[in-house]
Amino acid sequence: MNVLSVVIFLPLAVALGLYAVPRTGDRTVIWTWITACVTDFALVVVLWIGHGNSGGVSYETNARWIPSVNAGYHIGVDGLSLPLLALTSLLFLVCAIYSLRQTEQVRAFVALFLFLQTVSLGLFAALDLLLFFVFFDLSIVGMYFVIAGWGHGDRRRSALKFFLYTFLGSLALLLGFIGLYLGAEPHTFDMVELTRTPPLSGTPGLAALVLLAIGIGLAIKTPTVPFHTWLPPAHTDAPAAGSAILAGILLKMGTYGFVRIAMPMLPDAWRRYAWAIIIVGLISVLYGALVAFAQQNLKRLIAYTSVNHMGYIIVALGAAGAVGDEAARRLAVTGAVTQMVSHGLVTGALFLLAGVLYDRTHSYDMGRFGGIAAVAPIFSGLVAIGAFASLGLPGLSGFIAEFQIFTGVIGSGGTAIVVVGALAILGILITAALFLRLLHRTVLGGPGELTAQVVDARRSEIAAIAPPLALSVLIGVAPRFLLDVIEPFSAVVISLVAR
Repeated sequence: MNVLSVVIFLPLAVALGLYAVPRTGDRTVIWTWITACVTDFALVVVLWIGHGNSGGVSYETNARWIPSVNAGYHIGVDGLSLPLLALTSLLFLVCAIYSLRQTEQVRAFVALFLFLQTVSLGLFAALDLLLFFVFFDLSIVGMYFVIAGWGHGDRRRSALKFFLYTFLGSLALLLGFIGLYLGAEPHTFDMVELTRTPPLSGTPGLAALVLLAIGIGLAIKTPTVPFHTWLPPAHTDAPAAGSAILAGILLKMGTYGFVRIAMPMLPDAWRRYAWAIIIVGLISVLYGALVAFAQQNLKRLIAYTSVNHMGYIIVALGAAGAVGDEAARRLAVTGAVTQMVSHGLVTGALFLLAGVLYDRTHSYDMGRFGGIAAVAPIFSGLVAIGAFASLGLPGLSGFIAEFQIFTGVIGSGGTAIVVVGALAILGILITAALFLRLLHRTVLGGPGELTAQVVDARRSEIAAIAPPLALSVLIGVAPRFLLDVIEPFSAVVISLVAR
């Protein structure tokens, strides 16, 4: 078993071990969780240090699993998966620290998150479609129980809606994977082989149907308009740590799938329908920003900004498939992957901050707050950093991602794509307006109805929320360590799409 397999399955092994020692106290269980997450994160750092910048796959394992259909336990890391593995291990670690005060069914809560960590890491490392699908489906099951078991409000209804929507998407995804398998010669589920020799290249009609199936499955998970309606209630009623993982990690499974599967395995179809993809992304950008601006509920506001931010990624990936300057298209892909990392860090932190506010007041209604800076200055400072990072202020990771996306999209050439870029920039203006309104309503001004109940962030909350925001600042100021990993992969993807 190589180090990558240890990274993937260590959390699951710890989860099983928790039930092997049934008398363990709640605090011990959570500290065991934190220790496991620290170890896993350290191993991912080792992977990062040992990974080259050639754009190829490292730490690869390919073992027989279901030989009758050429499906194997095939895993590895490259410039796409490595940043997402690091993001996953970090966010689960900060959620473990945030949950130090968890008191309800602690063992089951911790075991579910450790299970979700293994599932997420496995998906981002999978190089076999069937293995990818197994992890994709298991993520739905794990998050369903997190929302239904530890959420609030109408949690069971929200969990059911989440499950039905995303499970329907997984069925569409499975149909697409079967189409890729049947179209390959020889039949295989191996991603490396399917990328090397794209199936269905001579049958554009079938390729379009397979892309549609895969696109719907991944669009629901991302989510893009009009498949986004499960997201706001799921976030609103999920526990804070659940929302952080749902937004920070699970949504990336959709955008990751577009880059890993749809683009390189169906390059002709991706180029042919690039403008349809761009338009869907643009609608998500504008719709997500406008609906977020209309929200009074803090968690729903953050949820709709996720629709907006995922829309930027879809626009960039669509533009990367359109005919245009190759350097600009590479930049668009690099920006899209950087946006996945930035959104995970920033939105994960924002949902934890919303959880802090709910812990004090049991309300997300922004109209009932005001002047929080006077009673909770540390909390208010963290909210301000998260808000500015999300709207793309220079010096923070959101700016690096969005600058690359817009430069790549507009630079790919043509009047029409320039118009798309200009319209998408409106999304940034609306996002800036809604976050400034959030700061004005809740952090500044006179005291609100619930302000007196707000207590400043505790040490465990600061220890959980500060690291992802600090990393956002680091990426915004010195992004080279991240871009050096992503850029070689982006060049490979564009060469595959352009062939």
